[in-house]
Amino acid sequence: MSPVRTCSRTACKAPAVFTLTYVYRDSTAVLGPLATYAEPHCYDLCAEHSERLTAPMGWELVRLPVEEETEPSADDLEALADAVREAAKPAPGAGDEPVGQGTEVGRRGHLRVLRSEPAATQPGQE
Repeated sequence: MSPVRTCSRTACKAPAVFTLTYVYRDSTAVLGPLATYAEPHCYDLCAEHSERLTAPMGWELVRLPVEEETEPSADDLEALADAVREAAKPAPGAGDEPVGQGTEVGRRGHLRVLRSEPAATQPGQE
C-alpha cells in the first residue's frame, strides 16, 4: 500500500491534495486541505477534480484556503522546546503526597486494594 493517498474518483490515480466533506445539515460541501488521515465519510480529491467540482443543486460549495507548507521557523521550534520543558517540570505540591505507603490487602484481576498505613507520629504528638 502506498503512503500517498490517491484521488477518490473512479479510475483516477493522481495524488490527493484536497478533502471534500459534505455537511448535510447545512446543505454545504466543504473542500479544504488534505486531511491528516483518511476519514470514512470524506473524499480525497486530486487538483484536477477539485477544480472541476460543483455542489449538488441547492447546496453551497465552500472552498477553504490552502496554505503552502513551510518549514517551521526558529520561533516555532523554540516555543515547542519551551512547552516540552514546562511539561517536564514537576507540578507544585506533587511531592506532598506519599507514594508507596499502602499495604496490599486484596486483589481482583489487575486491580489492587490498598490500605493506607497510619502516618508516623511526630515527636510530641500522641
